[in-house]
Amino acid sequence: MTNPEIDDMLALLNAGFPRVEEMTGAQARAAVAARRQPVTNLDDVASADDVSIEAAHGQIPARVYRPHGNSADRPVVVFFHGGGFVFCDLDTHDGFCRAMARGTDAVVVSVDYRLAPEHRAPAAAEDAFAATRWAIEHAAELGGDPHRVVVMGDSAGGNLAAAVCLMARDDGGPMPAAQVLVYPVIDPACDSESAQRYATGYFNTLAATRWYWTQYLPDDGVLPEPTAYVAPLTAATLSGLPPAIVVTAGLDPLCSEGEQYAAALADAGVPVVHRGYDDLFHGFLTILSMRAAVGPREQLWGDLAVLLDRTRVAP
Repeated sequence: MTNPEIDDMLALLNAGFPRVEEMTGAQARAAVAARRQPVTNLDDVASADDVSIEAAHGQIPARVYRPHGNSADRPVVVFFHGGGFVFCDLDTHDGFCRAMARGTDAVVVSVDYRLAPEHRAPAAAEDAFAATRWAIEHAAELGGDPHRVVVMGDSAGGNLAAAVCLMARDDGGPMPAAQVLVYPVIDPACDSESAQRYATGYFNTLAATRWYWTQYLPDDGVLPEPTAYVAPLTAATLSGLPPAIVVTAGLDPLCSEGEQYAAALADAGVPVVHRGYDDLFHGFLTILSMRAAVGPREQLWGDLAVLLDRTRVAP
């Protein structure tokens, strides 16, 4: 039995979203920006401040959201937006980050990492790692708890959150307290069962997914070393990583690889909560106006609260 709201939303998205695989990266970025809704509800958090994070290549723009209230040791969520490594920015995910700050009572640091194809792999992962280190080092100044800094991303951002944890483990830290991967991009092969079953008609398409990887990978298409920082399933081991929440959408070309990564984490001894929403599609969680996404968002806030309480370090 189908949900009319989901059917209507898919029809709207399929009709209005550009065929990015027929564009250059700059053209796709402009097309997506033209569809952007204005930022509203500016008073629903205590503050939303744009900051710059120092990195090896220069400055990384970010936005810090603080919920209402006087707590000085909130969790901190470092968030990496989706957009196929090619588009989206701080404003496209502004509403979702505000909702997350309210729903989790956490400080949210949204990161505007470098985009492809101008900056190919592993540039975005390097920015994500630098931003996470900055958030952990400055957590107390942000009103947060340095022991409860979480990395989170949707789609391509999920890939970056996974990469950050691998980089932190291999580099000797600092390690995030948890990782939240929302319908993550994991496998550049794009040959999973769901990739074939839901190749067209469900907003995110297989053709678009392959195009995103073409933009992100080096011109020769070869994964840069270490390959795990671009394709996390190629890691020699996933052991030693922080607890994870993995969210998948059933009607999504990426569903199978998200499920596979959740299973691989569990096999490596990493505590994992996997939430699969069989009747929802890629991108659903950040559509704030869709009633069908309200329950999954609330469930994610609850899962995150439980996880963060478990990772709290006693004074």
